[in-house]
Amino acid sequence: MFPYIALANEKGWQPGPYPGVELMPLHNNEQTGGVTVLRKFHAGITVPAHIHPLASEFVYILSGDWEESGKTYTTGSFFFAQRGIAHGPHIARTEVISLTIFDGPLTVLPADGPS
Repeated sequence: MFPYIALANEKGWQPGPYPGVELMPLHNNEQTGGVTVLRKFHAGITVPAHIHPLASEFVYILSGDWEESGKTYTTGSFFFAQRGIAHGPHIARTEVISLTIFDGPLTVLPADGPS
C-alpha cells in the first residue's frame, strides 16, 4: 500500500493565485516545498504570462479546452515550464481541470517582473 493517499472527494477547493483559478492541494513535499494540486480554471479566464521563480511546473490537462499561443489543447495534453522561464498567457475556453506538480515552492511573478 502507498504510504500516502489523497482522495479528492475528501478535499476542498481553495482560491488560487488569480481570480477564477482554484487549487485543491493533494500533496506537499516537506523536503522541497513542492506541491501537487488539482487546478480548476473557470471558463473564460485568462492567466497572464508569468514566472515560477522557485519551481518547475508540470501540467496534465484532465478536462476542458485550454488555449496556449493561439492553439487549443484538451484532455491528455501535457505542458512543462522550467523554473524561472516565462509562460502564458493561458486561456480557459471551457472549465479546465489539470493535475499540476510544482517541484519547489509555488510562487508566481508577472513575466515582465515585479511592479
